[in-house]
Amino acid sequence: MTRVYLVDDHSLVREGLRALLEAKGHKVVGESADPTEALADLLRLRPEVLLLDLNLGGRSGFELLSELQRRRQPTRCIVLTMSAQPRHVAEAMRMGASAYVLKGSAGSDLMNAIQAVAQGKRYLGPEVADLALQVFTQQDNHNDPLGTLSPRERQIITMVVNGQSSAEIGLELHLSPKTVATYRSRLMAKLGVEDVPGLVRLAIRHKLIDSEDV
Repeated sequence: MTRVYLVDDHSLVREGLRALLEAKGHKVVGESADPTEALADLLRLRPEVLLLDLNLGGRSGFELLSELQRRRQPTRCIVLTMSAQPRHVAEAMRMGASAYVLKGSAGSDLMNAIQAVAQGKRYLGPEVADLALQVFTQQDNHNDPLGTLSPRERQIITMVVNGQSSAEIGLELHLSPKTVATYRSRLMAKLGVEDVPGLVRLAIRHKLIDSEDV
């Protein structure tokens, strides 16, 4: 039995996952649609495995991944998402995810991922492995200005382009608004953009976010 926590912004998806997991002998110890709430639960409950969607309404699963990486939490993350963007696969694995599974996959694929990560292994299904390979065969950091950003800067740029103010970001990340503003100014200088609309266009162009998310 593996203790699992669910993060998805659709209650029906969470209900379906809970039923599938419990039928296979796993225990769902909690669930949430909100990264901030989920982080508090994960620190308290310490499940072995986290199932995490990347698109959480106006928020991003990358926010939670970044916080778990920063805090060096032992919970192993399986990204379970509709996103088949090669960049998202590579970014999730770089930020500490142990597995990446597409929501269109068979239930057996998810069970295999849980078994693998519970044993300390990484897991990519055949389709996802091909997506990850595309990043290395089609791109390099010279064509990817986002590759120069730290995990914290990537977290903040995602929150900025989703319309959150420095005060709101600071509250969620436990930083002062002044510190958030400094991060924002620094990352905009790195990326060579002068305003938030330019930041949004760059984030969409390099597939850090999807255009329908903003």
